[in-house]
Amino acid sequence: MRHRLFLAMMFVLAGVATSLADTDAEVNARKNALDVAGAFTNDGFKLRDGHWCGSLKAQDHALIAVNLYAGNQYWFAVGATDPAKKIAVNLYDETGKLLKTEHYQGGDRAAAGFSPTDSGQYFVSVDLVEGGSSSFCLIYSYK
Repeated sequence: MRHRLFLAMMFVLAGVATSLADTDAEVNARKNALDVAGAFTNDGFKLRDGHWCGSLKAQDHALIAVNLYAGNQYWFAVGATDPAKKIAVNLYDETGKLLKTEHYQGGDRAAAGFSPTDSGQYFVSVDLVEGGSSSFCLIYSYK
């Protein structure tokens, strides 16, 4: 049952996280995400082309599928806009198992670091922990 719920969330997100044009709120959320990611670029990480934007409701989350490669290190940075008070980023394997990551938490900005031992598809969860509905943007870097 958990696996079906996980897959259902993934398909719902596919329509949420892709948009043709970013709104002003999504642009501001991306700026917040880039502020966090800047610290990782100072440590030799390269920003991945592209980003995922969308909106989150209170106590809701978005799920984004990514392909990761063994031997690389990754940081997933997310920024949100008001009225979000606290967001979180988590990573799951293809079976829906929560993975252990390094975490940064800064209110409406968060990040998770991960080094996969196996190449494959993983899922990044962006969670609105506190606050009201808001826009978010996820970007990631690697080395």
